[in-house]
Amino acid sequence: MAIESQRKSFFKRIRGLQGVEDGEMSFIDHLEALRWHIVRSVLAVLVFAIAIFLNIDWIFDNVIMGPTQEGFISYKLFCALSHKIGLGDSLCMPPIAMKIQVTTVSGTFMSSISIAAIGGVLAAFPYLCWEVWRFVKPALKEQELKHTRGIIFWVSFFFFMGAAFGYFMLAPFTFNFLYNYSLGSQQILDYKPMLSDYLDSIIDITLGSGVAFELPMASWVLARIGLLTAGFLRTYRKYAYIALLVLAAIITPSPDWGSQMIVCVPLFLLYEISVIIAARVNKKNDKKWEEWS
Repeated sequence: MAIESQRKSFFKRIRGLQGVEDGEMSFIDHLEALRWHIVRSVLAVLVFAIAIFLNIDWIFDNVIMGPTQEGFISYKLFCALSHKIGLGDSLCMPPIAMKIQVTTVSGTFMSSISIAAIGGVLAAFPYLCWEVWRFVKPALKEQELKHTRGIIFWVSFFFFMGAAFGYFMLAPFTFNFLYNYSLGSQQILDYKPMLSDYLDSIIDITLGSGVAFELPMASWVLARIGLLTAGFLRTYRKYAYIALLVLAAIITPSPDWGSQMIVCVPLFLLYEISVIIAARVNKKNDKKWEEWS
């Protein structure tokens, strides 16, 4: 009953049916406010994108191509960990000497633009979250605002943690497997991937992991507004696990089970954390409803 009441109350405020409390902003006023939020967000992305474009050579050599280089920090850590726990060279991946080709006249320039644009979005992500929060904030009550302190930090934290996981852990395994995978025994294939294909892969891995790690925050928000319960997550846990397996397959271009399991295990843990978070939020909501009734 408490969850249903909160759900109706939230959407009522979003639709503007409590306009008296919100200063009776008209539909045009909301559009004007949204326009300026979008303008400021685009400007923030442009600032970071320009800064990245001005240093594109260093970014490309050390960041974009980092997971393909023998001296990449993840390769060293995995190998050191393998020896420390007594696995020998099991986690020591062979070096990659990847040569990438460009077959279009504008391919190099357009790839630079893509790198700058995606990098700008990543760098400005906390600010973009802040702009979204400023737009949604008027629809929330004072009591709800108290429970959302630090939300921008936690959303950014989980996103960057997921992006770092994809870049430093998943990408090395993926590219190492794909590069060293051979077809046929005569060694007649010359493996030279397209630059656009490589960029798509590393962007999908990084951004996909970042978005996937937002699962606990998404559960917290949905539980707060009454759209999600811990019971629902427990009931459909097995279906959720299948969906997470599919998501892991989408995030990882590599078909080997090892790379997919590296993604699946954290996603399963995040799902269980989401169940705990939803249960705590539901308990608090029910307690407050009892106090009000």
